[in-house]
Amino acid sequence: MSKATKRKHVVKEVLLEYVQPTENQRIVKVLGSPGNNLHEVETAEGEKFLASMPTKFRKNIWIKRGDFVIVDPIVEGEKVKAEISFIIYKDHQRLLEKEGLW
Repeated sequence: MSKATKRKHVVKEVLLEYVQPTENQRIVKVLGSPGNNLHEVETAEGEKFLASMPTKFRKNIWIKRGDFVIVDPIVEGEKVKAEISFIIYKDHQRLLEKEGLW
């Protein structure tokens, strides 16, 4: 698969799929990016930690301060405690609010 085709499929997945967080996943807010494909995030309870960005999103999807993402916890992590599994955009956020999951 070429880079352009891969990018097209990743972007389509992020923009068109509506994912609901499972019981293990959490919705967190991105506070910043210290670099090395890591993002500082904060939960609704105020807990701050680092989350890694998976390879399929790197150089294809951009995340900025204030965005919301769904993360999977990493049990063995000390500093990096989660991995980003989905990026939430405005339309997806509205759908989650309607369903009472926000």
